[in-house]
Amino acid sequence: MKKLFIFLGAICLIASKTDARQYIVKSPSEKLEITISDDAGIQWSVKSGNTVVTLPSSIAISRIVKKGLQPDRVIASSTKKGKDFQSVILKLTGDMNLEFRAYDDAAAYRFVNLAKLPFEIKNEVSEYNFADDYKAFIPYVNDNRGGERYCYSFESYYDKQKLSEMYADSLAISPLAVCLPDGKKAVIMEAGLRDYPGMFLKKNGEKGLTAEFAPYPLEEEIGGYARLNLMPTKRADYIAKMNDRGFLPWRVILVSDKDTDLLTSNIAQRLAPNSMIKDKSWIKPGKVAWDWWNNTNITGVDFRSGMNTPTYKYYIDFAARNHLEYIIIDEGWSDPEDLYKMNEEIDLDQLITYAKNRNVGIILWSSWRNLSQQGKAKTEEIMKHYSEKGIKGFKVDFFDRDDQVAINSAWEVAAIAAKYHLLLDYHGLKPFGIQFAYPNILNFEGVKGLENSKWEPRVGDGPLHDQPMYDCEIPYLRMIPGPLDYTPGAMNNAVKSQFFGNNDHPMSQGTRVHQMAMYTIFHAPLQMLADSPTQYLKNRECTEFIADVPTVWDETIALGGEIGKYVALARRKGNSWYIAAMTNWEARDITLDLSKIPNLGKYAVIFEDGINADKEATDYSRKTMNLENLQMKIHLAPGGGWTAKVE
Repeated sequence: MKKLFIFLGAICLIASKTDARQYIVKSPSEKLEITISDDAGIQWSVKSGNTVVTLPSSIAISRIVKKGLQPDRVIASSTKKGKDFQSVILKLTGDMNLEFRAYDDAAAYRFVNLAKLPFEIKNEVSEYNFADDYKAFIPYVNDNRGGERYCYSFESYYDKQKLSEMYADSLAISPLAVCLPDGKKAVIMEAGLRDYPGMFLKKNGEKGLTAEFAPYPLEEEIGGYARLNLMPTKRADYIAKMNDRGFLPWRVILVSDKDTDLLTSNIAQRLAPNSMIKDKSWIKPGKVAWDWWNNTNITGVDFRSGMNTPTYKYYIDFAARNHLEYIIIDEGWSDPEDLYKMNEEIDLDQLITYAKNRNVGIILWSSWRNLSQQGKAKTEEIMKHYSEKGIKGFKVDFFDRDDQVAINSAWEVAAIAAKYHLLLDYHGLKPFGIQFAYPNILNFEGVKGLENSKWEPRVGDGPLHDQPMYDCEIPYLRMIPGPLDYTPGAMNNAVKSQFFGNNDHPMSQGTRVHQMAMYTIFHAPLQMLADSPTQYLKNRECTEFIADVPTVWDETIALGGEIGKYVALARRKGNSWYIAAMTNWEARDITLDLSKIPNLGKYAVIFEDGINADKEATDYSRKTMNLENLQMKIHLAPGGGWTAKVE
C-alpha cells in the first residue's frame, strides 16, 4: 500500500488510500511517543523508549444534538510546540477539537468544545489498554455515602492486584499506577477538571482500564453521614451539560523510569489552568493547631475542655507560643443546619479578637451543603459576614461527590472565598487542578490520613490496615495531583502489636519520628498539628522541630525509595534543607546520598528512631552534628522514620 509521510518536527502524519490517518507525536527528546489513529474511531497508544506503555485504546465523546448522537471524526489537523512538549490538535466534526501532548515523562489529551450552542454529553470513552496483565496499585471506591455509587470521600487504600484480578463491579479513583517492565510505572490520572464530572476507573477486559463518570444529578436530598451530605436521588442519562466554549479535562498517562521520579513530578502544574487571582499576597500558608483529632484532651487547666471559649483561647495561646499561624475550630461551633446560629458556649467575636492580638488566625469548619445548598448569593453572604468578622478561612467538608454540579460548586465557592480573602481546605475531594486557578485552596483531603487511626479495627495481632506501608505509597501517587490533608503529628505512637483504635485517646501506627518525618515528606501548605497542646507541651523537642518545618518549598530532591516500602527526600526553603525518610513495617538500613543536594550546609539537627523504637514506638534520639560524610547511613525501625534540618 502506498503511503504519504509528512514530517512536522517531531510530528508525523501518515495517510493511506483507505483514508485512515495516523498521527505520531514525539516528545522534545523523542523519548515518549504517542500514536493516534482515526480508523474505525479514534484510538491512541503510547511508548516510552523501548517500552510499550499502552496498546491502541479508544477515545470518544458521545454528544446529544438535535439529530441524535453525533460521532467523532477527524476533518483537519494542526501542530503546536510548547516549552517542554510537542502537540497535535485534531479538528473533529461537531465543533470539537482533540489536543494531544507528548512530554518526555507523560502523554495527555483533552477535548476542546468550540460549539456555541448548548448540548449534553451522554458519555465519554477513555480507555487504557496494556500489553500484559500487569500488577497495579488500585485505590478502590468503598464506603459509599448512602449506597449511592458515585458518592464517596475519595479516600482509598491501595489494593495490589493484576489488572485481570480487578473487581469488575467496582470503581477506582485516580491516580492509579500500573507496573510496567523494567521498574517503570504508568500512572493514570486527570488534570484541569472544570465544569465536568471527575473520572473514575474500572476494569476493561483482562489487561485494561476504562473511565466511568457520574451522571448529571437531577434531584438531591440531605443524607449520608449525620445528614452532612447532599446526595443525588435521581440522575440524568447524560454526564454533563455544555453551555459554552471550554476545555474538557486532561486524560494523563505519567510514565516513570523509577519510582522516585514520581516524588518530584509536576505534571499537574504543567496541565493546570492559569491563576484567577492576581494579587496573592494575602494568601498565607502555615501550620494549624487542630482540635478534632485529639478530642480537645487538655490537662492541667482550671476549666472544662470542649467546644467552648476557654478551650480555644488555650489553643490560640499554644499556637502563638509555637509560632503557628492558625487554629481550626472544627464541627460544633455552629448549629449543624445554620452557620449563623452559634454554639452558646463559644464567643466567636471574643476569640477572633484574642487570636488577632496574638497574631493567630482562625479557620472555621463547615459542611459543603450548609455552605452552598442555598445558592451562590447565600454562600457569598456567609463568606462576606465571616470575613468581615476577621475569620481567615473555611475547612469545607463532606463534598463526597465529583459530578458536574459538585465540581462547579467547588469552583464557585473558591471564587467567592477569594473575593473575601478567605483560605480554603477542601475535604471529600481529591485535587484536580482548581488549586492552581485558586491558590487560596491550600489543602485537599482525599487521603486515608491520621483520623483513620481513631476507628481502625484490630485483626489478629495487629491493625487491619497497614498504615506505614500506605504512608510510603501516597507520596508517590496521591501527592502527584496536589497537596493532602493527612493531619500528622501524633505523640502517642505504637508498634504493630500494641496499636488499637481509640476515638477519644487516639494513637498512630509506627514510631514518633515516622510522624515527624511526615512534615517534610507530605506536601500540605496548611499543615496540621493533630495532637493536643498538652501532648506537645510534654514533648517539647519534637514540637519545636515540627513547628519549625515550612509548609511550602522552593526545591525538592528525591533521595531514594520504592512505592510501599520506603521514601526519602529533601526539601529546601531559603537556605535551609529539610531531609526526611519513612519506612513501612520493615526495618531497614539505607544510605542517603547528600551529595545530590546543592549548597547543603554543614550544621544538622537530626531526629532518629531510638534503639528501642521497635518495641516502644515513642523512643527517639535527637542529636546535632557537623556533616562531613555526604553518604549518610541511617537506620529506620519498623514503621520508623528519620528527619533533619541542615543549614
